[in-house]
Amino acid sequence: MGAPRLSRRAWLKVAAAGLVPLSLGAALALPPARRAVARALRPSPALGALSLSRQWLNSPPLDAQTLQGKVVVVCFWTYSCINSLRVLPYLRAWQARYRDRGLVVVGVHTPEFQFETDPANVRQALKDLDVTFPVVLDNERHIWSAFHNNAWPAFYFIGGDGLVQGHVDGEERYDQSERLIQKLLAQIGPTVPGGLSAVTGVGPQAPPDWRELGSGESYIGYAQADALISPGGVRRDVEQNYRPPRVLPLNWWSLSGAWTVGAEFATADARSGKIAHRFHARDLHMVLAPSAANRPVRFRVLIDDDPPGPDHGWDVGADGLGRVNRPRMYQLVRQTRPVTDRTFEIEFLDPGVQAYVFTFG
Repeated sequence: MGAPRLSRRAWLKVAAAGLVPLSLGAALALPPARRAVARALRPSPALGALSLSRQWLNSPPLDAQTLQGKVVVVCFWTYSCINSLRVLPYLRAWQARYRDRGLVVVGVHTPEFQFETDPANVRQALKDLDVTFPVVLDNERHIWSAFHNNAWPAFYFIGGDGLVQGHVDGEERYDQSERLIQKLLAQIGPTVPGGLSAVTGVGPQAPPDWRELGSGESYIGYAQADALISPGGVRRDVEQNYRPPRVLPLNWWSLSGAWTVGAEFATADARSGKIAHRFHARDLHMVLAPSAANRPVRFRVLIDDDPPGPDHGWDVGADGLGRVNRPRMYQLVRQTRPVTDRTFEIEFLDPGVQAYVFTFG
């Protein structure tokens, strides 16, 4: 495998997200790509694009006529993405504070992995994550394409005139975003609360520690896999017994035991399949799924060969034990201070787990 590289989501974590005005008057001053978006959103196909899917959760279908005169925040997200999860507290806060003054928050759920296309999985995720704002399923990426979108998460701020007035890719810039919401609401109504919302995220939805983020997202399926050290190489779509390397360098990972590595994920074919990763970050997450809905997979996490103790993540006990019971993201490590280079290992005590990606924060 090649040297580690930043994926699109990992790049968004370290890039400075910008609040870009897309009012038509400013369109000519924008770079060509932004001008193309501005042209595409004239006069108001942004709201019309929401009709490209009729699968809505938490509300009846919303369209340009229903949303006429409203201020709309459209957020592209997907429920197993750590970057998407960390924006949910802000969307909840904005919805609660401003919905009676004309704000509508719309989540466009555009999946990355196949299991995220299942409406039942998304419904369960909305329940688990306490998402109550309207969500439209964009499995075919029709809405994504209509917005010329290229990131999870991404925010589009639409005024009462139906025009996109601002756009943010990635996390951060929440204060600027909320001030823009207030400005747009003031254009359609006389009373808008001042100040900014008090937002607190817990567990995986807590803010990241950017200063200590020294590891980038790394996929496990061979279609996007990088940073895998595997003596003897990888056999695609065929069961193989893997062995770990003698030394695992920082930001590389390995398999151990019987695994079938597919394009999107690797499946542990027997008990005691292991994955190890040498990383530097406060948090380590993995997207995991059981191969059968009614067959949860038990696991044990070790950090530097010991149970995690106070460094355990949201989905792991201090003894390192946990279960994969649904297809989703699992927070496995949250380091206490100081954050240092650590070797993470997860052993699956039952066969059948599907491992998709590592993410950090």
